[in-house]
Amino acid sequence: MITNLAAGVQAFTSNVFLVSGDRPVLVDTGANFDVVDAVRDRVDDIDAVILTHTHRDHVGNLEAAKDAFDVDAWGYDPSIDGVDHAITDEETVQLGDDDYVALHTPGHKDDHLCFHSSDASVLFAGDLVFQNGSFGRTDLEEGDRATLIESIDRVLERIDPGLEAMHTGHGPSVTTDPYEHVELSAQMARQA
Repeated sequence: MITNLAAGVQAFTSNVFLVSGDRPVLVDTGANFDVVDAVRDRVDDIDAVILTHTHRDHVGNLEAAKDAFDVDAWGYDPSIDGVDHAITDEETVQLGDDDYVALHTPGHKDDHLCFHSSDASVLFAGDLVFQNGSFGRTDLEEGDRATLIESIDRVLERIDPGLEAMHTGHGPSVTTDPYEHVELSAQMARQA
């Protein structure tokens, strides 16, 4: 089961996904709200924190979550404060009950990862793409539009039109034709 713990939070934060099952994990920790209580309201413990990237709105609660649950954080670049272990491109990572392939998808930030499970038919897109053709900002440090487009194209090659759910770093999850939303993001990024 995948639950957005930041749903309804009014503060500036990313979405925070609790993936429950055999290996309960948090995908991103958000910022500016009590993520520890939000986790404890649903499960007793988590095994790890998995990061899509390390922008402040995604990792503001990282230390609190790591301390409260005595877990490590996994991300693309362990040289960044708070990231304990590297997830390499194409590495398989268990989230909940399913295996996901990590895809290095820079363009919004150099350490950005997406996670795709063909078995679960789920994509964690971070801030690469959002609903209705939106896509990650490229005007911040490490942002690059051409690289972002390459990353979106790479994700499109991995997912299939039958993808059932896309969980994004901001805004609602997409459960109706998410593949089409990614396709639209690829088009919009080229036009902007």
